[in-house]
Amino acid sequence: MARRKKYPVLPNGYGTIRYLGQNRSRPYAVHPPATECDELGHYIRPKALCYVDDWYVGFAVLSAYHAGTYHPGDEIAFRQYREASDTDLDAFCLRLLRDHSRMKNTAVSSGPLFSDVYEQFFEWKFGESAAKKLSASSRKSIEFGYKKCSDLHNKYFKDITLEELQVVLNRCTLKEASLEMIVNFLKQIYNFAEPRDLCKKNYACYLVMPKAESDEHGVPFSEDELRILWNNKDNEDAALILIMCYTGFRASAYAKMEVHLSDGYLKGGIKTKSSIGRIVPIHHAILPLISNRCKNDIYFFPPYRIIRSSMIETLARLHINHHTPHDCRHTFSALCERYGVNEADRKRLLGHSFGSDITNGIYGHRTVEELRTEVEKIRLPNGI
Repeated sequence: MARRKKYPVLPNGYGTIRYLGQNRSRPYAVHPPATECDELGHYIRPKALCYVDDWYVGFAVLSAYHAGTYHPGDEIAFRQYREASDTDLDAFCLRLLRDHSRMKNTAVSSGPLFSDVYEQFFEWKFGESAAKKLSASSRKSIEFGYKKCSDLHNKYFKDITLEELQVVLNRCTLKEASLEMIVNFLKQIYNFAEPRDLCKKNYACYLVMPKAESDEHGVPFSEDELRILWNNKDNEDAALILIMCYTGFRASAYAKMEVHLSDGYLKGGIKTKSSIGRIVPIHHAILPLISNRCKNDIYFFPPYRIIRSSMIETLARLHINHHTPHDCRHTFSALCERYGVNEADRKRLLGHSFGSDITNGIYGHRTVEELRTEVEKIRLPNGI
């Protein structure tokens, strides 16, 4: 059985010439480039432009289609030319393919804008025909990323360079988490665009995270400010600020915090290996504040965005200087230092790495009660 001849490989976005099998008078189906996807993101093969009996005739059809000169029935004329031609058609096709690549590289900007691709991507990801229903927070994260890329909205998607993407990212003076949302958005939209031939290359893979605006250099609450908070501990938002000031977890860790009230400790943490899953004993003064957050044996701590907004309102109402949620972590560290908490235990409580200190990092072991002894060294402001 004779092998079927191999033909030149067509470039992405050129279309397909599909062999349908033997015993057909016109065994090649000529399809234009696919532009639509099903709900799973797989390409939907478009209807054939025509059916021909020779691969080269099909190639001529696609070449005319890309030139904008193809009309149904032109394949008959192409077939006649094919029969009459003595040209080396393999070399001719390869030359046309090279010309097509050059035309793509030097063509005048065209195609969908960044905003157009975003609309397609957003509908594919969150529309009624999306593969799965995603959370509202996922939707807001994508919308945030798109908003921060406003410099790209009116650019042709295919013409956007890696340098332009990096400039957009570098100009954002945001916290690390916000920068990560922008990068994640760009990676998602380029992952959507690449298989649909909407971009030249997935440049999002090569983005470099700029140095984020630091949220680690905060200002601890003063003793007078802590006194005001303690005098308003019956207020739920003020109580939450006190809980954060006397436990030292990052604000975003509280939403998934394990509360072991009977054993008197919290377990949680995010971000680093040293921080995740660490145990912090509950200072006796905040024990009732945590207990008050119990509803049906579930301890409720709000997500970061609610903590931040309620904190701004509460501090303004109590006439306390502006502080960020991360300042509560700095406050706990400052209290530990002020009241003589063992330095190694202070690192354990804050979830800091011991670095090259192998003795404490690997061989240092402390029980909950030993840590509790250190935490209870912290005293409340005078008059409380």
